[in-house]
Amino acid sequence: MKTRHRMRAFRLMVALCGFVLATTVGTAGAAQGQLTPVITVNDRAVTQFELNQRIRLLELFRTPGDLNQQARTGLVEDRLKQQEMARVALQLPEAALQTAMEEFAARGNLTLPQFLRVLSQNGIQEQSLRDFVEVGTSWREYIRSRYSRQVTITDADVERAIAARGNATTELQVALNEIIIAAPPDRAAQAQRAANQIATFRSFSAFEDAARQVSALPSRENGGRLGYLPISNYPPQIQAVILALEPGEVTDPIPITNGIALFQMRGIREAARAVPPPVSIDYAAYYIPGGQSETAQRTAMDIRNNVDTCADLYGIAQGQPREVLDRVSLAPSEIASDIALELARLDPGEVSTNLTRDNGETLVFLMLCERVSAGQANTNPETVRNQIRSQRLASLADALLEDLRASAVIRGE
Repeated sequence: MKTRHRMRAFRLMVALCGFVLATTVGTAGAAQGQLTPVITVNDRAVTQFELNQRIRLLELFRTPGDLNQQARTGLVEDRLKQQEMARVALQLPEAALQTAMEEFAARGNLTLPQFLRVLSQNGIQEQSLRDFVEVGTSWREYIRSRYSRQVTITDADVERAIAARGNATTELQVALNEIIIAAPPDRAAQAQRAANQIATFRSFSAFEDAARQVSALPSRENGGRLGYLPISNYPPQIQAVILALEPGEVTDPIPITNGIALFQMRGIREAARAVPPPVSIDYAAYYIPGGQSETAQRTAMDIRNNVDTCADLYGIAQGQPREVLDRVSLAPSEIASDIALELARLDPGEVSTNLTRDNGETLVFLMLCERVSAGQANTNPETVRNQIRSQRLASLADALLEDLRASAVIRGE
């Protein structure tokens, strides 16, 4: 009897050892796979882990398009930049990197600790953000230090730029149908399936029926139809996507915060331009507890009836914590996609209550304050001078990067 018990115990121990060994080998194999080089740039590797992290960052930033290819291209360019900066022994001080990361987080109206928590919740390590921000910040400093003496802006340059911007008399306008499908985490997969199906539609009536059924926007009542709006109203990152559509075609699903957006092209026209495209957009966001609840919507309606301008919101927020009201002025490319899409439909002083934050627990009372056009910015010649300098430095940076790429040995891109 004792012998039988000892044999069972021995077999159990062997089985457990085998399970632990297999698990350890499997885990080690997975970890080893993450470190597998997928691209090499002058014999410096980009690993599968880095590629996965970059793709997740792009997903978090709501970047449209082929994220795998964009991540690969971005990482190759990062390696080229890093190698060039190492050649001249340029290294960003830790304090400067910390400041750059805080400024990066602030673009999303978050503190750095808050932003890092969001990254962690999406499987992105802090080091991946550090690498991303460090390369970008260091490269800008390098370009400025290398080329600043070569870039001379004369008064004649400024005058010509002002004249050229003032001479444009027309602009492209687009008429779209829109759908935004709410996609909180517990319904994300279902929303993605619906969005994938809608993206195949070519019929106006089919898209409009879908808008009435699944869109989270008030425009669902008329099938998601929008009037003609300047293409410059839309976020820069999707303008090219929209302009590439033929009438009836639908964009691929565009991820936004807690949702998925789709647009169908109805028409495009060239029209007299009322104002130049905006160089910055001034808006306010007042945060109301309760998400899309009836109570929160009543509060929003009361506020809407008592404010005419963004400045009036300071009176509404008086005596409340500072974080209940954000007043922001950003370049169009720096505005979060979901906010930018809402602002595209608004005139100054108009309000949207379609967005939420904190996983749907907070309603965003969003008001457009002002679109600052190039014409308005041009009243200050120094602003124009800085814009021209930035454009010329960007051109020099692009040319240098192309030279570095041409002379590099790149495998796997």
